[in-house]
Amino acid sequence: MSSFLLRRLGQAIVTVFGVATLIFFLQRLTGDPTLLLVPETATQADIDALRHALGFDRPLPVQYLSFLGEMARFDLGRSVVQNVPVATIIASRLPYTLELAAGALVVACGLGIPVGIALALFRNSAVAGALSGLVLAAQSMPTFWSGILLILVFAVTLGWLPPSSAGGLSHLIMPSLALGLLSMATFARVTRTALLDELGKDYVRTARARGVPTGRLIMRHLARNAAIPVITVAALEISNLLAGAVIVETVFAWPGLGQLTVQSILARDFPIVQGVVLLGSFVTIGLNLAADLLYSAVDPRIRLGQARS
Repeated sequence: MSSFLLRRLGQAIVTVFGVATLIFFLQRLTGDPTLLLVPETATQADIDALRHALGFDRPLPVQYLSFLGEMARFDLGRSVVQNVPVATIIASRLPYTLELAAGALVVACGLGIPVGIALALFRNSAVAGALSGLVLAAQSMPTFWSGILLILVFAVTLGWLPPSSAGGLSHLIMPSLALGLLSMATFARVTRTALLDELGKDYVRTARARGVPTGRLIMRHLARNAAIPVITVAALEISNLLAGAVIVETVFAWPGLGQLTVQSILARDFPIVQGVVLLGSFVTIGLNLAADLLYSAVDPRIRLGQARS
């Protein structure tokens, strides 16, 4: 197990280094941020002075090495627009994104897994047909379109929910639905496939022949054996929820990291974009590592395979 963890940590370090390198150089292709910070009446001397103060007049390799050194010290730098530490800005926005991602995950798992179980148990029935239509609709709609539809129906037409911004539970419902419906469809399809695979095995037929109730069969045997693909999807979908929050937060004016990222890209605020992307890469890598560890807890055969390797 220790060699497995060391190997995965090594892969994580290489991945983070690659992500940091890409985001550093790709941002520099968008142009000089100092041109957006100076007034229209600024002279070339004013532009050069600001560029020197921000460190953008240094050679690109020097800037890159400085960026890597700061990243190694867990220093995300300062915002070139707000002149505030990036860590402080991200910390003020992160709770909103975590709240939205948690709400979307409740929608995705709370609807997707039961729908997947129903699709597997009642296949070729009217119930399965109706649920399949629901899954297809959720999978087909992009988040910005479902968000606009939710606003038109529940905020503009019915007036039941506030159309935008953060606040209480009523503000969270529509963004969570818009962000979680696509992941709900993924959970439903994966759960259905995993259960159908388990239902065709000999131990299920034996248990049914012995009169084991369906509910007990699912909870005691099928759920555990079908959990591996669901865990894999959960790790990926949580990352997708954080990435999809960029669009949903923009549609609903939700003050999280997604809205911050869009604003920072438009303002060419390089340090903030770099900090958000690095945070996302850390979260994605950590979730994948956690999923690998959960595999061995759910299925001892995987733990045995790791020990032999």
